[in-house]
Amino acid sequence: MDTATLSMGLDTIWVVLTAAMILLMEGGFALLEAGFVRQKNAVSIIMKVFVDIAFGALIFYFIGFGFMYGKDAGGLIGTTGFLLNGDLSHIKLNISHETYWLFQCAFVIAVISIVSGAVAERIHFKAYILYAIAMTGIIYPIAGHWVWGVDGWLGKLGMIDFAGSAVIHALGGFAALAAAIFIGPRIGKFTADGKSNIVPPSNLPLASVGAFILWFGWFGFNSGSTLSATNGAIGHIAITTMLSAAAGGATCILFTMFRYKKADPPMVINGSLAGLVGITAGCSFVSDGAAMLIGVVCGIAMVLVTEFLEGKGIDDPVGAFAVHGVSGSLGTLAVGLFAMPELTKGIGQEYYGLFYGGGWNLLGVQALGLVIVSVWGFVLTWAAFFLIKKIMPVRVSKDEELIGLDVGIHGVPAYNQDHDFLDLEQLKSGK
Repeated sequence: MDTATLSMGLDTIWVVLTAAMILLMEGGFALLEAGFVRQKNAVSIIMKVFVDIAFGALIFYFIGFGFMYGKDAGGLIGTTGFLLNGDLSHIKLNISHETYWLFQCAFVIAVISIVSGAVAERIHFKAYILYAIAMTGIIYPIAGHWVWGVDGWLGKLGMIDFAGSAVIHALGGFAALAAAIFIGPRIGKFTADGKSNIVPPSNLPLASVGAFILWFGWFGFNSGSTLSATNGAIGHIAITTMLSAAAGGATCILFTMFRYKKADPPMVINGSLAGLVGITAGCSFVSDGAAMLIGVVCGIAMVLVTEFLEGKGIDDPVGAFAVHGVSGSLGTLAVGLFAMPELTKGIGQEYYGLFYGGGWNLLGVQALGLVIVSVWGFVLTWAAFFLIKKIMPVRVSKDEELIGLDVGIHGVPAYNQDHDFLDLEQLKSGK
């Protein structure tokens, strides 16, 4: 076995393993969201996650990957690679196209899972399937091509988004915001005078386990984006990822103790996730200190934005926009401030952050790319739900929402206290 073959084998193993870590994050999303929502909607959460994985993988294979990574047309869209066929010679990596697809498939599934939490407890299951197809086949892949595709126009301008603070999290977060506004708040969430009612989470230990799984998977998310087992930056990426998440969680513990006189568990959970989201764009290019600062800022911003949305009557049950949209935005801009010369060596001074002699160029490009991607996610999501509403209800009926989507839509509760066998004939007759 020659050196080249060995190198390709190691890189393939690394990418497949990290892709598997990212896919495991769906278990984290499922537990986190099921723990945050009411007990009567836990099955609904699980079913949406299965939609994310099953439909997301198929649609990305059929069309999404081609639009995102196919041969470029005007910097706007890919034109080859549908069903992994056609000319993909422009993708020059040390792994096969099939391996690369698997890793990118894990990313697209994460994007749609961001939106699922924002519409929890009231979206119609069939409408969600249609939206998932739109997100994984069109909305995310086209925006991704602009930044990550060979010759994508934002990438050519010099935008840096190492593992997706903008392409995945800001886009997904603003899409989640559009979906939450479009579908409206849960029944009883807000009083007639606009005051927000507290909806207690059904299972905070479950939600915390979900957060820990997401934290674990994020090392695959960020370090795996090197696409190489021998990349010397892997260790640094892992450290910045860890420090930003820890800083986000620690900040929210202290900030909520100061603000609410008690450490708020849901805020602490989301604070750690906010730190993870914020560091995703610059994990390879910023210092350890900058990573911690990013976590601190994202944690505080998450708390304040969560309060702001509540005050505006926007119902986001799991804090999808505050965690992903806001922290993804801050993390994208942070690259323009903190990207270090020694960590961007070889790609030019135009990639240095403002605080390291790079001037305003990179920050300006980051801001432009962020605005474009975020607006794209918001507008296309709104348009998708507008069109879906022409075909079928986007929201469940009042009775279905009140009884809970588990029974109302899926016909089974998440938790059953009756340990006896059920009589199928009696169930069919309704007796």
